[in-house]
Order: sequence, then structure tokens, then C-alpha cells
Amino acid sequence: MIDLGAIHDFALATLGDDTSGHDFYHAQRVADWAVKFFVEDHGQVTAEQEAIMRAGGLLHDTIDDKVVDDVPGQIKKVEKLLTDAGFSAAEKDDVMDTIQHMSYSANLVHHYELSELGQYVQDADRIETLGAIAIARTFAYGGAKGHVLADPKVLPVKDLKDKASYRNNDNPSVNHFYEKIFKLPAQLNTPAARVEGEKRKEYMKNFLRTLNEETGLLNNPAFDLDKV
Repeated sequence: MIDLGAIHDFALATLGDDTSGHDFYHAQRVADWAVKFFVEDHGQVTAEQEAIMRAGGLLHDTIDDKVVDDVPGQIKKVEKLLTDAGFSAAEKDDVMDTIQHMSYSANLVHHYELSELGQYVQDADRIETLGAIAIARTFAYGGAKGHVLADPKVLPVKDLKDKASYRNNDNPSVNHFYEKIFKLPAQLNTPAARVEGEKRKEYMKNFLRTLNEETGLLNNPAFDLDKV
């Protein structure tokens, strides 16, 4: 019997104080969206499949260097947690492979092929980087990192080629939509997520159009929303 309660409590303890958009509620939504998309595409889900996706969603940011300092030590803790929670060796390996290789930055240089369940967790995380919640999380993260909201003199970087250039990018928060977020719908793996992703992309484009109408900060052709 798998104990998802222990997974829940570990994620809450690790992410509960985060103010950068990688909080526990984000992790909980990723778990929920992964299962929802899987059911939409397949009609049903087994208890084992749901447990793997929920564990992946809840734990995916608990080993991220944006959140924890000792990543190798945290990985060992999570591996033990999964074993103690009742996951088989194969199930644990599926969760660990997913959470270590699903992030956008991890796939900039090399594209990792995740398991089917891992793809649903990855898509759920990327859905959280699209739509209204993405707007909120983008500006929350930018504020936490000291980034300005927008600067018409600083244009989006066209190609962030590796994790270092991606993480060290201090551009204004609004540039993040052009540098990463608008690229995500084309990278979604699963049918249900792709439908949701396109809907959310249009919502964000409408938001940025309104932002520009109010401020004029996105008048440069580099911010042309018809080209994203």
C-alpha cells in the first residue's frame, strides 16, 4: 500500500515557505493536472499509475536547485521517502527519472525521453507555466529575483542555449514570455495537455496586448505577439 500522505507532508515541509512560484500549491496542482490529463486521454487510471504521477507532481520541485541548496542530499532523501512510502523499485525509478529530467532547463541541451507517466507530469508542470497562473508566477518569480517588470530597451533573448544562460538571465519579467513561455505549447507531449496549452497561450497573448495598450512598453517589433 503506497502512502501518498508521507509524500504530501514532505512536499509541504520543503515547499511551504516558497515565494517564487514554486510553492506547495503549485506542486499539488501539477499532481492534479497530470492525473486529469491522463484520464482525459485514456478514460481511466490505475491506482499505481495515479500514485506515480501524484508523487512526481508533488516532489518535482523538492530537488530543484532553485528551492534547495543540497540537491544530491535531497535526492537521497526523496529516494528513501519513496521506498518507505511503499513504491516498488521500478515505480521509484520512474518517479526519480521524471523529477530529475522533466524541467525546461534540463532539456535545453539534451531532450530526455520520459516514460508515459513522466510525460504527463512534465506536461502538467508546463501547463502551470501557461495561462493566468503563469502570469502570476512569472511576476512573482521575477520579483523574488529582483527583476524589473518590463523595460522597452531590453529585448528578449532569442535563444537561451543551456541551463547556465537560462538561469543567469536577468532580463525583465515580461521578456520571459517570449524567451520561454510561448515556446511551451509546441513542446507538450500529450493530447489533452496540448488542447489546454493552446487555450492558455491565447489568454496570455491577450493579457500582453492589454498590458501594451495600457503602458506602451511592448511596442518594439521584438514583442510582436503575432509572431509567437
